Amino acid sequence: MQSVLIFGHKKPDTDAVTSAIALAYLKNALGVKAEPYVLGNVNNETKFVLKYFKVKEPKYLNDVKLQIKDLNYDKNINAPFITSIYRCYEYMNEEGISTLPIIDDKKKFIGAVSMKEIARYLVDSEQDTLNTSYSNIVDTLDGEEVLKFDNEIEGNIIFAAFKSTTFIDTIKLDKNTILVVGDRHSIIEYAVMQGVKLIIVTGNGNVKPEHIEIAKKNHVNIIKTPFFSYKTTRLLPLTNYITNITNKNIITVTEYDYVDDFINIMSKTKRSNYPVLSRRGECLGIIKYSNIHETNRKKVILVDHNEYEQSVDGLEEADIIEIVDHHKIGYTTTAYPINFRNMTVGSTNTIIYKMFKENHIEISEDIAGIMLSGIISDTLLFKSPTTTFDDIKAVEKLADIAKIDYKEYATEIFKAGSSLEGKTIEEIIFGDFKKFNIENKKIGISQVTSTNPNEILNNLEEYVENINRLAKINEYDVLALFVTDIIKEGSYIIFSDNSKDILKESYNLKNISQGYYMENMVSRKKQMIPSIMEYIEKK
Repeated sequence: MQSVLIFGHKKPDTDAVTSAIALAYLKNALGVKAEPYVLGNVNNETKFVLKYFKVKEPKYLNDVKLQIKDLNYDKNINAPFITSIYRCYEYMNEEGISTLPIIDDKKKFIGAVSMKEIARYLVDSEQDTLNTSYSNIVDTLDGEEVLKFDNEIEGNIIFAAFKSTTFIDTIKLDKNTILVVGDRHSIIEYAVMQGVKLIIVTGNGNVKPEHIEIAKKNHVNIIKTPFFSYKTTRLLPLTNYITNITNKNIITVTEYDYVDDFINIMSKTKRSNYPVLSRRGECLGIIKYSNIHETNRKKVILVDHNEYEQSVDGLEEADIIEIVDHHKIGYTTTAYPINFRNMTVGSTNTIIYKMFKENHIEISEDIAGIMLSGIISDTLLFKSPTTTFDDIKAVEKLADIAKIDYKEYATEIFKAGSSLEGKTIEEIIFGDFKKFNIENKKIGISQVTSTNPNEILNNLEEYVENINRLAKINEYDVLALFVTDIIKEGSYIIFSDNSKDILKESYNLKNISQGYYMENMVSRKKQMIPSIMEYIEKK
């Protein structure tokens, strides 16, 4: 059963990460296999929250592009290296394939054989030696075991085509001889006396008891086949191990390779089939061109965002089956109708709390803890203008389940989240960052919440220098960092020089300088972004 992948935006904050975990918990409780993921590094605040409630950090998801493992390729198509050429040929005919991967005794891929290579072997090569097993010969020749001393049979093939006296007088036999003969007893006697490796008696010919006894003493293997000399001669080379003709220089793909890359490989190499390997080199099957249309696209649920630009790479190659978000609705298309839960609340976790209640699913103590953490973080403990009555009630109910004093706990969250220790200026700028395209203008807004904004303001010149550099490199029309003082309930703004006029007009200011303090400016979603959007769209 394919898991549904649940994740927030590329710059994961506490609400995005915890809502992904909480919704995955709910989906699993409802019988839907789901896993939470993150699309970037988890910040200090979120790490504190997960550690506090002993919840495992979600795995990182690089992209949801179509991979070989998402295609309906032919699985478990392979043959062990000790299989005969004949049996491989029969298997390929049965499966309707032209290439067969060959594996070792640990199921590792060692090469492949094609129908062309089998044909080339039968037409072009000298087929006068065997390197195979006793059982392969019995199987291919529909034979009967008469005497068996060796599992492995290796030697030179000789057919008793002359009359007996000529054969005995002119043909030298030794321990490396594999003799094909009818019931010509004088030649059989000569062969067992010389201690040949193997005698294949065609046409179910009889072997005299006295010759059997000599063969036992000299450890001569004997097989009887119902086939006459012509058919035996044709089939005997096909008893060889498939490794005798295996191509070890063949192009393979792994199950984690992207389909786009595979299509490029096919266009250049023009082969019909490609072995599919695991990361450990095990052969999983074969893939062909027709398989690229037989996809099992990844099923995803977006939380705390709904726009392609903010989401995982390759989203257009996946199936969005649901969105749970509290932001404005951006440009996202789906192949078919989906469940889209969008509400004017301060946190995605508030919506998910409602979903738990609607489905009558009990919330565990740890999940309640991380959910209320997401709401506290996004609403700045109800100080943000995005806060609704639903957010407050959800936190109160979740705090009862988690058995904590949410007001005291909120102080610890903000303290953990405002720590800038060990971070570079660039990491701080892009830590909680959102970018937008408005009327062909590229806008980047970063926000840092802090109980001590002087950690940043004391290095104001350095921040301005870096923001100007990043704006130029990334071609931002507006690039700004809002340093939100949780205690004063306002934000200091640091911006690129080319942003000044747009910011001044957007916020209706007579003048604006680096580090300018804006009272009651705490919400990116309801205050910072909308004012810029409104100004640019009216301009």
